[in-house]
Amino acid sequence: MLFQNREEAARLLAERLAVYWGRNPLILAIPRGALPMAKIIADALDGELDVVLVRKIGAPGNPEFAIGSVDETGHVSLGDYARGYGVDEDYINAEVQAQMEIMRRRRAQYTPVHPPIDPAGRVVIVVDDGIATGSTMIAALRATRAKHPVKLVAATAVAPPDTIARIEREADEVVCLHTPEHFYAVGQFFRDFSQVSDEEVVEILRQSGREPSPGQGEGQ
Repeated sequence: MLFQNREEAARLLAERLAVYWGRNPLILAIPRGALPMAKIIADALDGELDVVLVRKIGAPGNPEFAIGSVDETGHVSLGDYARGYGVDEDYINAEVQAQMEIMRRRRAQYTPVHPPIDPAGRVVIVVDDGIATGSTMIAALRATRAKHPVKLVAATAVAPPDTIARIEREADEVVCLHTPEHFYAVGQFFRDFSQVSDEEVVEILRQSGREPSPGQGEGQ
């Protein structure tokens, strides 16, 4: 299965997630690539849009391959295979600090145009454009679960079967359009997999933003 672009994948995911229309779902995007997709899904489901900030911890010499992840609070999750890459505590600590700094910068950019929404008591759908090892999505799900949603759904265009099996242990439901056995990189399943910039993310959040008010984001 080859998607034309993120927009096509998002429309297909929205169709699969249509059962949540009318339940005011909160759609959480993993920046940056998932933001355009999450906006389409949120609009289609008449839901709200926000971000969940998590970052992968890349393997030495191969930063795109995640050996683990860290969320905005500093909680670190390492894959069982991480030690096989010869990483030590100094490497992990340095990577965590670097990724935390990126998340701090992004939060400073995003919050002024879109105050964070509380997931408590909400149906929450965490969206990523595609998933390789699952480290980032799992970190996002765990960070969101800690805020007590009533239901937690993971949604993505493509991921390998073994990754989906790991994510199913973290989410109440997983929606994935394509689970190929032969998986090398997310981008191989999109004709157009252009990078999404911070400026695009800020504009999408600005379009979806609103002034904070008492009780904002509480359960419906």
